[in-house]
Amino acid sequence: MIPLMPSVEFDAALVRKLNQMGPRYTSYPTADRFSAGFGAPQYQAAVARLDAAGGQAPFSLYVHIPFCESLCYYCGCNKIITQDRGKSAEYLRYLGREMALQAAVLGARRKVDQLHFGGGTPTYLSDAQMDGLLAQLRACFDFAPDEEGEFSIEVDPRTVTPARIATLRRQGFNRISLGIQDFVPAVQQAVNRIQSHQQTMEVLQAARDSGFRSISVDLIYGLPLQSVASFGPTLDKVVAARPDRIAVYNYAHMPQLFKAQRLIQAGDLPDPEAKLGMLGLCIERLTAAGYVYIGMDHFALPDDDLARSQRQGRLQRNFQGYSTHAEAPLVALGVSAISAVGNTYAQNEKTLGDYYARLDAGELPIARGITLNDDDLLRRQVISRLMCDFIVDYDRLPLPGGVAPQTYFAAELQRLKVLEDDGLLCAGSRGSRVRMRGRLLIRNICMAFDRYLHDGPQLARYSRTI
Repeated sequence: MIPLMPSVEFDAALVRKLNQMGPRYTSYPTADRFSAGFGAPQYQAAVARLDAAGGQAPFSLYVHIPFCESLCYYCGCNKIITQDRGKSAEYLRYLGREMALQAAVLGARRKVDQLHFGGGTPTYLSDAQMDGLLAQLRACFDFAPDEEGEFSIEVDPRTVTPARIATLRRQGFNRISLGIQDFVPAVQQAVNRIQSHQQTMEVLQAARDSGFRSISVDLIYGLPLQSVASFGPTLDKVVAARPDRIAVYNYAHMPQLFKAQRLIQAGDLPDPEAKLGMLGLCIERLTAAGYVYIGMDHFALPDDDLARSQRQGRLQRNFQGYSTHAEAPLVALGVSAISAVGNTYAQNEKTLGDYYARLDAGELPIARGITLNDDDLLRRQVISRLMCDFIVDYDRLPLPGGVAPQTYFAAELQRLKVLEDDGLLCAGSRGSRVRMRGRLLIRNICMAFDRYLHDGPQLARYSRTI
């Protein structure tokens, strides 16, 4: 048994003082900096540069399935609500075209050691459709053996049976993520997601019985009609189920950006103090139950791969969150999906019509992206290490020759000094270490290194850092 060590400290006054709008840093530069001037030629050049630099290394694959049967009012994902199964059949035909185009760019039988199906609701697809899609993927790419690869899928427990979970395992998935959000019926009604505790636990147990190596669950605090008192029993039920990972997301109410959220009654939302209380409760209950705070919204059992990777300094971060394989190039398939290859990010068209039109023209459906310069790459490394390790060593960074860290990061060190005075971190000319009470506010710390936030116009409205 790995001994329990403190992994985070909750300081309500500090969070109250420093909570502000800021990026989540699933990428740096963030997606609002992508440009329409980036397209398929720039992506293909990035693949060629990567191959020239280091051969055909294994990569990660993301597949976006945008369809859902019903609308969850809180959702800000790129999704399509439909009962028309013909739409998913058409989408899969186009996904096959994109897959073939990507395989041609990447070269024959590239090895995949990480696969993630997200959405939407990936289990919107039937068993037969999933079999067909996976067969196409395996024809195009060389997947690592089950014992070596990490093959995950997001599941809405309302849409699957224990038998379907067993089928997913047979189809090759070995990690699973279940959306829960909250078990209180009134809260579920307010966000249009009715999901019983029994139904969810049957699916979770089926995942265990079927041999999934990792089971993750998602919760959300800050939903309408939630309170500190009401959220406690949900946490107790989740802790009792003992999933390997727990993600606890802060609901960001941005109805001006997400139409579905306009169906939520603003007067039903908990006030900032109640949300702060729920966050404190989550940290108290989960750490007391033996979960390690990984970062951002994520907790894991000490023997989970995420926790082990963090202890060993191997944890990474990408568009799917924390990962043990995120250093690998990420190739993303499907509408709105974002690839990260070499020094580039490339995002697909965001609407089905545009996505289909590009594929009808025989083109990769890349709508926009960015090629990172040396400064972007350097800052991406700094932000990644802070997000994953809570420490950055400037001497290990590829700084321009002859430039001292305290010179290159002079403005950043001034910004960090303010955060250091607030007790978030210990900053010096050679590096910075985040203190336990600063870990919850890691986004604030990373923002100090974000050149685009300080040197250019603000292009997006972000969620609050806590």
